[in-house]
Amino acid sequence: DASKGVQYMNEIKDSVVGGFQWATKEGCFADENMRGVRFNMYDVTLHADAIHRGGGQIIPTSRRVMYACVHTATPCLLEPIFKVEIQCPENAIGGIYSTLNRKRGMVTSEESIDGTPMYTVEAHLPVAESFGFTGDLRAATGGQAFPQCVFDHWAEVPGDPRDLECKVGELVLEIRKRK
Repeated sequence: DASKGVQYMNEIKDSVVGGFQWATKEGCFADENMRGVRFNMYDVTLHADAIHRGGGQIIPTSRRVMYACVHTATPCLLEPIFKVEIQCPENAIGGIYSTLNRKRGMVTSEESIDGTPMYTVEAHLPVAESFGFTGDLRAATGGQAFPQCVFDHWAEVPGDPRDLECKVGELVLEIRKRK
């Protein structure tokens, strides 16, 4: 609440919070949770009659206002990223790199394990690209690589989700069709 001198603000505070929770639970692009958003309320014009300030009027209105704020800002989609740890012999490292490149993976480190001919390769891999990753990796390395995937962080999907012609816009349309 960044407003100053708005009458009846305390009466609608719970309804606005309800609208915020509804809007952030079902995001405006793909009906997914919103993360890392903040809305500042600077001014509110309310009806003088108390019957027009009920939850039935305020909650859906505040939800639509928050959706409009998201559309006028610079929104983005976030995708989950796995941290992948792969153990393999030295001759299988080329197959690991080629598989990760095909799956939008990024190698973060490559270290040899002391006293053994094995290497440990750590990488970040988008969860959406991880389906079939183990099979592709085993095929590329002759069954010599052993991956372990653990959720690591969220990363921004490059592109504007409002532009339905780009890759992230197509992703939004696919999610909408699925839901």
